[in-house]
Amino acid sequence: MVGGIVSLVFDWSALRALTEGAGTGGTLRQEPGDFRVDEVPLYEPSGDGEHLYLQFEKTGHTTAHVLRELGAQVGVRDREVGVAGLKDRHAVTTQWISLPQRYEARVQHFALGGVRVLQLTRHPNKLGMGHLRANRFSVRVRDAAGHAAQAGQTLEELARAGVPNYFGPQRFGLGGLNAEEGLRVVRGESRVRDPRVRRFLTTALQSVVFNGFVNLRLERGVFTGLLAGDMAKKHDTGGVFLVEDAEQESPRAGRGEVSATGTLFGKKVKPLTLDAGALEQQALSALGLSADLFSSRKGDRRLTRVFPEQVSVTPEDDGFTVSFTLPRGSFATSVLREIMKTDVDAASPLLTDDEAGSLDAGDLEAAE
Repeated sequence: MVGGIVSLVFDWSALRALTEGAGTGGTLRQEPGDFRVDEVPLYEPSGDGEHLYLQFEKTGHTTAHVLRELGAQVGVRDREVGVAGLKDRHAVTTQWISLPQRYEARVQHFALGGVRVLQLTRHPNKLGMGHLRANRFSVRVRDAAGHAAQAGQTLEELARAGVPNYFGPQRFGLGGLNAEEGLRVVRGESRVRDPRVRRFLTTALQSVVFNGFVNLRLERGVFTGLLAGDMAKKHDTGGVFLVEDAEQESPRAGRGEVSATGTLFGKKVKPLTLDAGALEQQALSALGLSADLFSSRKGDRRLTRVFPEQVSVTPEDDGFTVSFTLPRGSFATSVLREIMKTDVDAASPLLTDDEAGSLDAGDLEAAE
């Protein structure tokens, strides 16, 4: 409990799954290669330009750690480096970064155990956060022999209906406590001083409210439909519109053409209204929170569901390998939890306030 309100600690059991029945069970991440993430770039480097584009594969490092080592060896400054997303250490991951072309000769000598440079090319512009279309996941699930067909059926259902776009436990990590610390940040009570970490902890607080909103939509049976007052997003163009007549618009949602969005509260985004607004307010009130707590954040809108693409399941002697692609910002753990029906990746070590103050956002960022 924090200040007498409902606990903000992340807990999979408090979030409803879309699919029903028992899962496959199984074990993840017994070996680093059991969890692979490959970036799908928003655009391909042109081969010409003033920015050097470097694609690397890493194992056992966060993106932030690789960039610190790159800075130490090459001399490139933090603000000169472009990155589209951050990747976890507990996986084999590939991603692109950019840096000014004048560092090309020094980059040739960059060496770090567990890191392999795959490509080196050029492009006119610096790579920016979010210059990423999707992530491709390939995940080995062990201790689940004989369940490949079941996993395939669940994955096909998710590809048709969409997967709840929950923020996974990596966002709340560190024992699931990031949102509680985020509440202390917005109340001015936190001992964490690093502004990047403070921002990330506040995003965890935004995220727990969003998860509650998605959970309520599942409970009310409106996950694949729409409510009056929803701000719906078109999956083909990205356009967002106000739903005034839910009965008229819901068939489009049923066909997967549009989906509801939830509010990541902040000063630049308006809360939902009408029926959707009432549900959103319920998600806030259940946690003892109010929208004005998030005035330090810009805010945003996030889809309540996403559709896994290029789905496949391969049987293995001790289980199966599941592969799928998700839009940037979505969590593979939300898909895996639907398949396995376990607390996927929920266990994380605790972190003291003093330790949190020594970390940067890269150490706290999500794997996906």
